[in-house]
Amino acid sequence: MMANGNKKPGGVGAGGSGGGTTAACWSSSSYKAILVFIVPLVVVFGLISLLSPKSSNWVFISNYYLAGPSPNTSASNLSEIGASHDDVLGLRSTVVVMDMHSSTIEEVHSDDYVQNRSASPPLAVEEATPPPLEPIINGTNDEVPMNETDANSAMDNPATRRKEYTHLGRLEGRLRRARVAIREAKFANKTHDADYIPNGPMYWNANAFQRSYLEMEKRFKVFVYEEGEPPLFHNGPCKSIYSMEGNFIHEIEVNKQFRTRNPEEAHVYFLPYSVTMLVRFVYVRDSHDFSPIRQTVRDYINIISTKYPYWNRSLAADHFTVACHDWGPETSNSDPYLRKNSIRGLCNANTSEGFNPSKDVSFPEVNLQTGDTHGFLGGPSPRLRSILAFFAGGVHGPIRPILLEHWENKDKDMRVHQYLPKGVSYYDMMKKSKFCLCPSGYEVASPRVVEAIYTGCVPVLISDHYVPPFSDVLNWKSFSVEVSVSDIPNLKNILTSISTRQYLRMQKRVIQVRKHFEVNSPPKRFDVFHMILHSIWLRRLNVRVHDDQ
Repeated sequence: MMANGNKKPGGVGAGGSGGGTTAACWSSSSYKAILVFIVPLVVVFGLISLLSPKSSNWVFISNYYLAGPSPNTSASNLSEIGASHDDVLGLRSTVVVMDMHSSTIEEVHSDDYVQNRSASPPLAVEEATPPPLEPIINGTNDEVPMNETDANSAMDNPATRRKEYTHLGRLEGRLRRARVAIREAKFANKTHDADYIPNGPMYWNANAFQRSYLEMEKRFKVFVYEEGEPPLFHNGPCKSIYSMEGNFIHEIEVNKQFRTRNPEEAHVYFLPYSVTMLVRFVYVRDSHDFSPIRQTVRDYINIISTKYPYWNRSLAADHFTVACHDWGPETSNSDPYLRKNSIRGLCNANTSEGFNPSKDVSFPEVNLQTGDTHGFLGGPSPRLRSILAFFAGGVHGPIRPILLEHWENKDKDMRVHQYLPKGVSYYDMMKKSKFCLCPSGYEVASPRVVEAIYTGCVPVLISDHYVPPFSDVLNWKSFSVEVSVSDIPNLKNILTSISTRQYLRMQKRVIQVRKHFEVNSPPKRFDVFHMILHSIWLRRLNVRVHDDQ
């Protein structure tokens, strides 16, 4: 077991009430009475200001989607997004202002974000429009130029000088420019790219996605904490249903483009523990006792928060984890900031279990039995797919029994099986089918979603409270069918009501989005590794960190 450590407290931020100025008339007697109360208060607050830490840490989180669903949107109602999200980069979005000390949360609205404000009382949270770009002094060559007068004025401002000369100030300034570039990209022409240019209704906003992806490639840096030893840390499964957990841990650790060894350059900080390995080596089988896992994670957080300042600086809001194991959400309960503030990458993206699309990342469950996708990609053209719908799988969870009750061996067009007949290939059946049914099991995620996409079969998502992978970028309604559990008896009517023309469009789009779900080693641009990173990058754009030191 790891040695215990103590988390250092963050800086104290003074709070206060905002509001308008109130006029009042004072008599001499009331003035003297007020002095009796005011003088002791001034002395007390003066002592507090002298004794308290100088730094004040704040995080501003806004729902900065490219054009995805709202935080309360699940797969079952993504269809309601429609045209309302066509303009999402210009829409007013909820901004959550988090006091990194008292954890008080207030909600306001702004077109993009709320400016960092002084932590000195009184703190007024107000509606604001995006400010003009603030140049960074002595920055890189991609920054906004300043004329001599502006530069001298900025240099004369101690607050500006202190803010912009810090690593964090420069980093946040560049993120600010990235946000502006993404917002403006919606109305600009696409940038030429020899590898891939996103296009089509599969994307909520293809222009904004391309610009965001290019900004990520240009700027994004990840610091991986080196503490911890295998098999619990820096290790994970790569040949199982949880393979994406181990695959991502491995690829980010060997990556030279996004990984930085200098934590001062990092936008996010990765906690490289594997939930699958914690379950395998720490959990006592059949004990139903999660405490050993929670304690291991707490010990790890104690170590990194004692050794480094970054966890306490943001209270985990710029830290992230990945977990494909079903117990990923449960493991994040080990620490309140890990659950409430950090970016949790989860296959089990279940909103009823606390998944928050505005800060958490849904990524796909890929069952890499052999460690790669060789032989799984591709399938025949639509005209050679004679089966309307296909499913084969075990009975677990509340949804599959309903599906099997209504459709198992009931209809020659609906090939629904618990067990496939001997000699029948699961993947061959998917390749012969127009639609592949993807019901949730005990957990909302299913590897069948990616298996369907790999084989060119239009996925049919049958689940409640599931946020599909990369929903902030991908419009799942354009290439999949979403069916509520209550509509399972009408499943065939729903599928046959889709015209041949619409099916052909959807099937073509499945082929087009497949690149975003492919696992490559080494990773290739726009593949699943980069899409997971991009989702984390988007969440980091929502977070603004500063320290007044």
